Amino acid sequence: MVTTLVIGNRNYSSWSLRAWWAARRSGLSFAEVRLPLDTDEFAQQIAAYSPSGRVPVLHHQGRVVWDTLSICEYLAELSPAARLWPAATADRSRARSLCAEMHSGLAALRDQLPMNCRARKRRVQIDDACAADIARIKEIWADCLGRKNAEGPWLFGHWTITDAFFAPVAMRFRTYGVDLSGPAAGWAAAVLSDPEIADWVRLAAAETETVAADEVGQ
Repeated sequence: MVTTLVIGNRNYSSWSLRAWWAARRSGLSFAEVRLPLDTDEFAQQIAAYSPSGRVPVLHHQGRVVWDTLSICEYLAELSPAARLWPAATADRSRARSLCAEMHSGLAALRDQLPMNCRARKRRVQIDDACAADIARIKEIWADCLGRKNAEGPWLFGHWTITDAFFAPVAMRFRTYGVDLSGPAAGWAAAVLSDPEIADWVRLAAAETETVAADEVGQ
């Protein structure tokens, strides 16, 4: 059986990016199926891949794993040598908590600053809830980067699933001109300059579809 990761538009699908980057970092060899969101193609084909009707979804050895967090946990179990979670129990529990917070919270940021990889210099009016989410993100990054070891530039030193979960936020901050400084700016730069992320952005720029709800700002 061919291992397959089904994703949405690279330009807009932040959850697809998270699962895809984790899969790449896991060392798993996989084919990609891209179903553009909000299209007849998506509506007609998604049920054949995902019981939830959403992307991303991973097909591996006859198993179907859907939802980004579940996919990442599956990959971590599948490829322990990839060290997708921190080794220390305290760090691992904190990393999982941060991913869960991104997964289920920070809704104002996700709603008002949708991921749009190819857009630049967009300006939007943000409300207090979104401003609070931005402040929380900066607090998370500062805390992680203030604790991490010297192993690498990532949130827990070496690359972990936590970096995948916050990577779309680095994209958003670039798109909408959110100011960063110090270690947080360095982390975001490391994400945006990573060869795998650069490849994702290059492919996103080549997409022709648009999702009107995610084309916000001027």
